[in-house]
Parts: sequence; structure tokens; C-alpha cells
Amino acid sequence: MNILSIQSHVVFGHAGNSAAVFPMQCMGVNVWPLHTVQFSNHTQYGHWAGMVMPEAQISELVAGIAKTGQLAECNALLSGYIGNAGQGEHILKALQLVREANPLAIYHCDPVMGHPLKGCIVAPGVAEFLIEKVIPQANIVSPNQLELEMITGRTLHSLGDIVAACHELLAKGPQTILIKHLHYQGKNPSDFEMLALTADEAWLIRRPILEFDKEPVGVGDMTSAIFLASLLSGKPIVEALEHTTAAVYGVLLETARQSRYELAVVAARKGYISPSQPLFATRL
Repeated sequence: MNILSIQSHVVFGHAGNSAAVFPMQCMGVNVWPLHTVQFSNHTQYGHWAGMVMPEAQISELVAGIAKTGQLAECNALLSGYIGNAGQGEHILKALQLVREANPLAIYHCDPVMGHPLKGCIVAPGVAEFLIEKVIPQANIVSPNQLELEMITGRTLHSLGDIVAACHELLAKGPQTILIKHLHYQGKNPSDFEMLALTADEAWLIRRPILEFDKEPVGVGDMTSAIFLASLLSGKPIVEALEHTTAAVYGVLLETARQSRYELAVVAARKGYISPSQPLFATRL
């Protein structure tokens, strides 16, 4: 399998492609990384160097791959953090090229819309562009609950509210949704929960929350990547959710064991194939 991964990149540490590419490679996927921004390190350090990559470069590079004849071998496009709405336009052009070459290719949109309290800032217009133009084109969408609330335009208080909002989102075009972080009222505060669903089934999974002095960055990027790679390997949605949750939990356990701020992406590599602590989902 081959995945074109269009998202941010940091030279030092693990966020965006730097958190997503290696786990997918360990799972046997060929990854074609294309960077929307290139920074020295992720922005939660408070200082960084680098730049948003030129907008047109995205579709130009994909068109270059098309000229080699290899774009027909692209099984999926994964997009994450984008530097501005203009880049989003070129991601859609790239998606069109991929689908022209391989009509069976799937598109997984990780709609990063920003979380100011966590230091994640996106450019003006990005969230609106993702909601109006990108998400309807996606086969898989993986927002967190805050992003789902932005997509639906309302606050979601209960798990039932979240499931209903997901079905509204499914009606807009996507076939599969992964909610990467739930924080609804009444949730056990010691559990981290995710939800995966299609029109026909919904699965909830829990894992323990680990305490860090500073929360690692890049967990969501890694989660979306492993979920996509799991689905491409032929796993049904429940097994993809269980594998993803267990694999990411293994990375966090190793990160905590080493008392690191950056994710232990390499040290935890064996868990991408066979997680050491299986976790199981519950059907809703």
C-alpha cells in the first residue's frame, strides 16, 4: 500500500509527518510525505524557525509524481495541518489527480482547526475552508470533539449528542469518522476515549490517561495515520480502532517511561505491529 501524506513537518521532534510517517512505514506502508510547513520544532516550544511551504508546490509535486506513472499506485491520501486556506485548494487539486489516476484511492482528512489553549494555531480561513470544501470530499474524517463541534456549529454535551453529530457529518459525504478525543459531560476523567463509526456501526474505546509534566505533541497526527494504515491493511473498523488505540497507548507508555516531552516514536516501534497491551472497544 502507498499513502501520500500531506501535512506539517518538524526537523526536530515528532509532529505532523514526523509523527505519522514512521509508524505507517513500520506497518508495511510505503509513505510519500509532502510537507505543508517545515519548522525547526513544533510550536508549543514557544519559538521555532521555518516556513509555510509555497501553496502551488503541493499540486506541482503531485503532478510531478503523476508524470512518472506512479500516481496510479497511490491507495490513499492523508492530509493534516495546513498553513493556510490556499494550501487547501492545492490539496484538493492533488486529490483530483490521485483519483483520476486511481479511482479506488481513499481520502482521509484530519481536519486540524486549531486549539489555542494547547498552543495549536491555524491561519484565518482554514477551519471554514476545511468545513465547506474539504470534508465533503473525504472518505474518512478524524476530528476531535472540539473540531466536531466547529463542524456542526454547536456544543455537544453528551455521548448521544456526539453520535448524532457524527451521523450529520456522514450525511455530508464521509463514510467513516474517528473522533480522536472525547470530553463530553459525565465521562470518567481518568479515561481517554475515542469513537469510530460508520452509518451502520459505532464503537467506543477507552484507555487510561497518563500524566505528563508537559503533554506530548503529535498524538493526534499519529492516531490518524495508524488508523488509516490499519483500515488499508483490511481491518474492519472495530479492529482498526482497537489497534490504533493500543499502538498509540504503547508510544505514550514508553514516552512516560523515558520521562520525555517528545513522543518515543522510534523506541516504541514494535508496538505498531503488535501492541503489547491490547485494548477492546464496545459497540454502541
